[in-house]
Amino acid sequence: MASPERTLSHASLQQAANWYVLLHDDAPSAQLRAQWQAWLDQQPEHRDAWRYVERVGQRFAPLQTGGERELASRMLRDDPRRISRRQGLKTLLVVGAGSLLGWGTWRTTPLPRLVAGWSADFVTGTGETRETLLADGSHLWLRAQSAVDAAFDTEQRLLRLRFGEVLIDTAKDATRPFLLENQHGRLRALGTRFGVRQDDGITRLSVYQGAVEVRTADSGQLSVIEAGQRVDFDGLSLGTPAPVQLAGESWTRQVLVADDMPLGELITALSRYRHGHLGCHPAVAQLPVMGAFPLGDTEQALELLSAALPIRVHRLTDWWLSVEPA
Repeated sequence: MASPERTLSHASLQQAANWYVLLHDDAPSAQLRAQWQAWLDQQPEHRDAWRYVERVGQRFAPLQTGGERELASRMLRDDPRRISRRQGLKTLLVVGAGSLLGWGTWRTTPLPRLVAGWSADFVTGTGETRETLLADGSHLWLRAQSAVDAAFDTEQRLLRLRFGEVLIDTAKDATRPFLLENQHGRLRALGTRFGVRQDDGITRLSVYQGAVEVRTADSGQLSVIEAGQRVDFDGLSLGTPAPVQLAGESWTRQVLVADDMPLGELITALSRYRHGHLGCHPAVAQLPVMGAFPLGDTEQALELLSAALPIRVHRLTDWWLSVEPA
């Protein structure tokens, strides 16, 4: 997941990261530890931010020794699809000896989602984009940090989006509808090419060809979204359709095309393609961005942004970066 489990302020995250660096320096004093404890006790958000930073930091901490260390190290480097689920869950325990949440194929994924990813039919890790030809001839693309299940039978073709983002180009089949469901609702493709992105609390549907019928999970609200439209929805309600962003498919080509995109949204997208934390200060999050940015080289993307906008990239550590006002 590209963001903390619940919304945490940029200020709390940065403070927590600063404390983490100070406390992991050589022999922190008792006074420093007391100051950190006082900060931690000020409000619940500080504790949540600290836990978040700990998980990211532990992901980059030295691993276990001997054969376990080599296995865990390989797990952190490899494509999760190349490793058996049993071996993967075993390594969860190896790497997470201090805290299970310290491990991550995805840099800060909450444990329930992390485990869910291992049992999914199709899954991608940090920085990975995957294209798959489904059994019916449909094409499926998975963005980084995504997981999908497929359940095809004689009556229907059903995909379940656990988390992340997908692009689907459906094959024709007059006898079996093509469906996609997630926590917010069910989609029925009407001969189409469409994308679905599931974020915290909301899902975005973008229709590039054909049309897609949307039914919300809780209220049953129904609407048909035509080609050239996008709509945001949750389990209770559908938003107002808006023009689709034609650059929305660009991630399948390892490029992120921004057309007046808010900087904060772009940084969130880039964060899925690098390990560690990449945040954005609220003061610059709404800056409009134009251009094409390589997802395979996030350092170059950040350099391009720094050259074009009044921002700077603050590097607290190699694994904790924040985009700040210049």
